[in-house]
Formats: sequence, C-alpha cells, structure tokens
Amino acid sequence: MRNEPRPKSHNSTGGTLKAFQRRGEVIKPAELIEIRGGEKITLAARRIYNQLLSNAFGPDMASEGREFRIPFSELRGNHTSNDRVTEAILSLMQTVVRVRMSDGSTRNVHLLGPTDVEKFGPGVATMLTYELHPKLLPILRDSQIFARLEMQILHGFGTKYGMALYEIIAKRIGMKHVFYNDFEPEELRDYLGVPHGKLVPFAALRRKAIEPAVAEVNALAPFSCRIDVVEKQGRKVAKLRLFWWIKTVDEQKSQWEGQKENQGGLFDAEFSSLLCEFDQS
Repeated sequence: MRNEPRPKSHNSTGGTLKAFQRRGEVIKPAELIEIRGGEKITLAARRIYNQLLSNAFGPDMASEGREFRIPFSELRGNHTSNDRVTEAILSLMQTVVRVRMSDGSTRNVHLLGPTDVEKFGPGVATMLTYELHPKLLPILRDSQIFARLEMQILHGFGTKYGMALYEIIAKRIGMKHVFYNDFEPEELRDYLGVPHGKLVPFAALRRKAIEPAVAEVNALAPFSCRIDVVEKQGRKVAKLRLFWWIKTVDEQKSQWEGQKENQGGLFDAEFSSLLCEFDQS
C-alpha cells in the first residue's frame, strides 16, 4: 500500500470525491464532521456511518438514486447479533443534522436515505442495501475539504466523544502552519455530540466529555492534542482552544508498545518492523 498515491489529507484540487481512498480508510467530507443535532447518534451508529461512507466512496457517490450494498457481517464488528446494527441504521435514517455548507449557509439533512435488508433464512439479515439522502448529495459533490480516518483506529474508540474529536482533528491535521482552533463551549459540545441538558456545568463537560475524548485520541491516534480554556467572561468559560501535533517516532513507538496486546492491528505493520530495527540497534 505504500507505493499508492498519497494526496494531501485536508483538501483536493479536484474535489473530495476524486481523492484516493486506501484500503481500511474513510475519506469523510469536512461538512459531515462538525455537525449539530447529532447528539442522539451513538458510538456504534457513528462507526457504522463511517463504514457506509467508506463503502460508498467514489466518483458515483453523489449520483442521485445510486444504491450501495454491504454485508451485515462487516457492520457487526465483534458482535454476533444484528440488533445493534439495525438500531444504528434506523437512527441514522431518522436523525436530522445541521450541516454548514461551503458557502456559509446551513442545511438540515438526514444522514441516510432508504434502506433494504436481504435475508437468508428466517430472520437472518445478510446484506444491507442503502442510499445516501438526496439532500446530502450536493454536499458530497461540492466538498473540497476532507479528513482521512483509519477504520481500525475508529474501532478502538470506546466513547463517541473520542471518535468525534479524532475526526475534528483529522480534518485539520494536514493544514500547514495551523496548529490550533478556537471553539465556543456550546459549539464544541454540539460537535462532540453531548446530549442537550446533559453536562451543563463546564466542569462536568470537561470531566465527562472533553478529558475522556482527549485521552482516547492521545492513546489511539498518530497525533496528540489538548484543549485549554483561553477566554472567560466573568466566571463563565467563553472560548476553548484545541491544539494538535503529530507524534514523534519515539512517541509512536511507545504508543504501539502500550497498545499492541489489545489493539496491535491499529498500527501499521511496517511500523512494527521499524520498531524491531530500533530494538536491534
């Protein structure tokens, strides 16, 4: 896979759908990362949606009426039941999110269109056929900025907050000379998917959502991050600053050694070989 083209991770001169998606990777349009109104989307639903996007990716992804197929076995992960997959699919079909368009306008759109389930034998679902919602197609067609997400890393997250933060940074990690981004607390709360009415005090938001998300990203991703309070209005937090940076080789080596027993598959096999060379030197 190393000899295949590796375009910039943050943009594409020909548009997102003309980028090259490697095996085990999700190319996700930036407009679908920082969404609002997705607080009811579970961790499983977020992971499955990324799989559906990866499976559908290509020049025809934004073609109206285009159907895509994927086996349920690929969506179940380590689970043997289809119940969680079915629940996630229904949630994605019913959820309306607010997406910021490239021109600055806002569009309310369903994340997923119609679906059909093929069965082999009584009650045994084997294949999902799905369409992306028609209102989503212009976003996919016109998107110029995207994130490259590693599917194996996505499977390592135990919280939806961690996965959301990983996507937020992955959208920006290829940008030159940009190493931080400011967010209002309510803005970041929405992007992480914190339910309305939950974790209202900032101390609770930081302890239950922000800190666990930062910890997961730092444990799993090839980059590290931190989130600082940079502005207050009286006692109220008014602005947060998200910093990110690429891990050094030594940090990646330490990360791999710490995770290899449980999640060794999250890290590149060639990097594993490189570690062996380090150990022998």
